[in-house]
Amino acid sequence: MANGGPEIEQLIQLLARLPGLGPRSARRAVLHLIKKKESLMVPLSAALDRAVAAVTVCDVCGNIDTRSPCHICADPRRGDSGLLVVVEDVADLWALERAGVGAVRYHVLGGVLSPLDGVGPDDLSIDALLRRAPDFSEVILAVNATVEGQTTAHYITDRLAPSGVKISRLAHGVPVGGELDYLDEGTLSQALRARTAM
Repeated sequence: MANGGPEIEQLIQLLARLPGLGPRSARRAVLHLIKKKESLMVPLSAALDRAVAAVTVCDVCGNIDTRSPCHICADPRRGDSGLLVVVEDVADLWALERAGVGAVRYHVLGGVLSPLDGVGPDDLSIDALLRRAPDFSEVILAVNATVEGQTTAHYITDRLAPSGVKISRLAHGVPVGGELDYLDEGTLSQALRARTAM
């Protein structure tokens, strides 16, 4: 047990549950928060209280925001492109927004199909995607290049095929700045299959 009492130990245990933080990192974070109690811990606590009260999931796309529909879905300029980008989770949506992909709309699946983990189609927002897709000219499947991600992409493609909407996926292969000698065989073979004309 950490020194300092049960309140501090509980704070360490809660922080240790966060991705990328283990018990040792959580201890260091708690000590830093305590040392900066007035300038960091008090404002952090207030911000967490406000977030608990304000944060919600968008009823349209599944994004996390302080309103529903979220700021992206409520932006009228987003509908002009006719593009719907399908992502596994909100972190992927935020990454694409940081990259400045343009005036697109999103659909968050909430994960990927994974029979071994007990995740089937009913556990994801695929039915909502099937309802939304006909309103767009193209659906872009921006799922990870994992076995589960590709299985999910194939499943969605099969389900969307009768709608007639154009379906595409992100390119996979050699990253910008990547050196061939450092890439794995799967990435190299995918890059060769997905080659483009010069």
